[in-house]
Amino acid sequence: MKILHPPVPKWDSTPPEVWRGWQLRRLRDYLAKRVLPYSAHYRRLFAEHDLHPADLKTLADWSDAPFTSKGDLTVPREQQREFVLLPDEAALKREWDVILHALLHGRASTQAALDHEFRPVLLTSTTGRSSEPVPFLFTKHDLANLDITGRRLMECGRSQKDFRHLNAFPFAPHLAFWQAHHAGLSFGTFMVSTGGGKAMGTEGNLRLMDKIQPDVVIGMPTFLYHLLRQGVENGAHWPNIKRVVLGGEKVADGLRARLVDLAAELGSEGAHVISTYGFTEAKMAFPECPAGIEASGFHLSPDLALIEIVDPVTGQPAEDGEPGEIVFTPLDARGTVVLRYRTGDIASGGLTWEPCPHCGRRCPRLRGPIGRVSEVRELHLDKVKGTLVNFNILEHLLDDQKGVAAWQIELRKRDDDPHEVDELVLHVTPENGVNTDDLEHRVVNRFAEVTEIRPNAVHFHDMPEMRERLGVGTLLKEAKLLDHRPKTPEREAALSS
Repeated sequence: MKILHPPVPKWDSTPPEVWRGWQLRRLRDYLAKRVLPYSAHYRRLFAEHDLHPADLKTLADWSDAPFTSKGDLTVPREQQREFVLLPDEAALKREWDVILHALLHGRASTQAALDHEFRPVLLTSTTGRSSEPVPFLFTKHDLANLDITGRRLMECGRSQKDFRHLNAFPFAPHLAFWQAHHAGLSFGTFMVSTGGGKAMGTEGNLRLMDKIQPDVVIGMPTFLYHLLRQGVENGAHWPNIKRVVLGGEKVADGLRARLVDLAAELGSEGAHVISTYGFTEAKMAFPECPAGIEASGFHLSPDLALIEIVDPVTGQPAEDGEPGEIVFTPLDARGTVVLRYRTGDIASGGLTWEPCPHCGRRCPRLRGPIGRVSEVRELHLDKVKGTLVNFNILEHLLDDQKGVAAWQIELRKRDDDPHEVDELVLHVTPENGVNTDDLEHRVVNRFAEVTEIRPNAVHFHDMPEMRERLGVGTLLKEAKLLDHRPKTPEREAALSS
């Protein structure tokens, strides 16, 4: 059952000043009519801080509301339920919208509408790499929004109804798979889901690629890279690939270029690589538009979400175009709802309302690269002091390094002694014909230039060994950074932040 909101502007052509006024009104209504009445957590939190929706005179006032973080969600199941919108019957009977609907359409129709809006029907969860997975519930209302963002993903990517799409995201309660699935359904196009490597294995995916000859392949960057590379090694001919759509992991420029080159070797000249940005807590994903191997920025849905950029240390709002941490607030979600959620993701190019130079859309865009706050880790490389290393930068460095086909970083203690210093070991698969001594020299020097540290060792592996190390086709997210150091309370807190 819809709240009587102000009319929704056209998502990709409305000026920013119109959107800002609309988002403010929408936020006030959403808080007053859905979140605060039905979310036990936020009803209590707003009361403790003496906050009221009517106090939001400008969007800047929203910065007075407290943040929600991953730590707030890693609580017992009973407390996790407090983030779910759970209306009670007595409260609903007092709602004018409900009373009017019952008078006009009858009680049975009204109950069906309420079930559509509030009854959970789908569960996804966080991946749980550094903490226990957290469930996020969708209602049919949320799935309708997932249809909207899925259709926009297709439109922004310039897909066509007669294209064949292959979805290689793993079968899992994971946003990436369901967003791709709903994109195909809402756009009304052919989509076959393989489940990635874990369901059918690499060989099964290769056979389907041969049979389907897709125009668009969708999946995790590392898995699609290895799939296309294996296709090249097998002598496959896939001439129809026009888009390689990536989600679930960061994508460096070097990896984009390699995917375009692989597509060309398979017979598909001029393929575009499109990255998407999404996370479980948002219950939606945001696409780029085709720009060759260039990153165009993630095109947001301002009618469904309010995105802020804040200083990751102080939490203060950043100006448009300034780098900072991405903070998310839904404007139309049901089921599990989080407000001012600190994603832990840093958008190095910040938020811009400038029209996209590639497609002309005027919706706001997040500009990357996007990295994780938690990927800045402390290494004790000597006995004196720790060194902060930004592994987001190292990932881009390695993906951009010519001659490196695949890689993995391993952190460990010298001699596996928990009291010894840290060691950084780099595992590399070289491209065919590359001199490994020269490659090691270039990679080590590049490490030193960018981070002022050098790997303690560089180990070379063939591609099958590296695929096994990375967990390609077996893990939901491939293990590109392995931290084998003994866990400490300080490190556990840093990883779960």
